[in-house]
Amino acid sequence: MLKNWLLSIVDTIQSLKTANLKWNNENQEHQAALKQSRVLAERALVAELKKRSRQLKHELTLLQTQHSAELLMFKTKCKQDVKDYKQYLESLDQLKDSIQSSYTHLPEAVAFTIHHHAKYLLNEMWETTEFEEKMRREIQLIRFMSTVHEDARLYLEGKNKEVLPERTLKFIEKS
Repeated sequence: MLKNWLLSIVDTIQSLKTANLKWNNENQEHQAALKQSRVLAERALVAELKKRSRQLKHELTLLQTQHSAELLMFKTKCKQDVKDYKQYLESLDQLKDSIQSSYTHLPEAVAFTIHHHAKYLLNEMWETTEFEEKMRREIQLIRFMSTVHEDARLYLEGKNKEVLPERTLKFIEKS
């Protein structure tokens, strides 16, 4: 009985091995084709990944170049803006000097008030981000400075006998 049982187990194992061998034999081509397909798919994937990596590297290089150029342009613009702002400030200092030399009797506080108002208009213009508003503010500053210079010129030529630069002070009052 034990012998029969062991023979039965050995037969079962043998038949399973035979069936497995037969199945492997019958499906060998299919398995080889699957293996070949997997290898080809892996190669295609590796090639696609390398291609995409090169594309991304190229795009990154383009973006870096573009951003470097934009940064350089921005730095140049900022330097020019600082230079322009300094020139405006120098012009405003000249304006104050012009007022003080034209109106020698003028209290220093009035000259500083006019100068301060001009700086206020300059800062308003400078800090505005919208183009139309910036232009409006710049025109306002130019008109103010022209009014100050005109008052000083008229006073020096003796055409204006007023003790104070009245048009300039009215301009400040309107603002």
